[in-house]
Amino acid sequence: MIKPKEKSRFRVKKHLKKVLKRGTPEKPRLCVYRSLNNIYVQFIDDLNNKTLFTVSNLSKEVKEKIQGHLTKIELSKLVGKVAAEIALSKGFTTGIFDRNGFRYHGRIQALADGLREGGFKI
Repeated sequence: MIKPKEKSRFRVKKHLKKVLKRGTPEKPRLCVYRSLNNIYVQFIDDLNNKTLFTVSNLSKEVKEKIQGHLTKIELSKLVGKVAAEIALSKGFTTGIFDRNGFRYHGRIQALADGLREGGFKI
């Protein structure tokens, strides 16, 4: 049986997929997933049903830039900055932010702020 909290999150997620514009090869959809300890962002081209690339706090690009102990929010911001660097190097300057049913608060907001600070437009 699905818990009420999960049920409402699935409903929001389903609604967002209908309402959101689809990602294109020029303007990908940035799908964010937040687990208890990690955060992931995928750049998705919905027209071709392809994941262009993915970045998380487990990626080697992010691990190279970690200095000392970071809180989860600081780590999320760093993931956003690294994702922006990779996206800009691959020629993407803008995208559609899909928070995937998560509230725009805390780590999700920090990731978006990191993307913006890195020069990526949401």
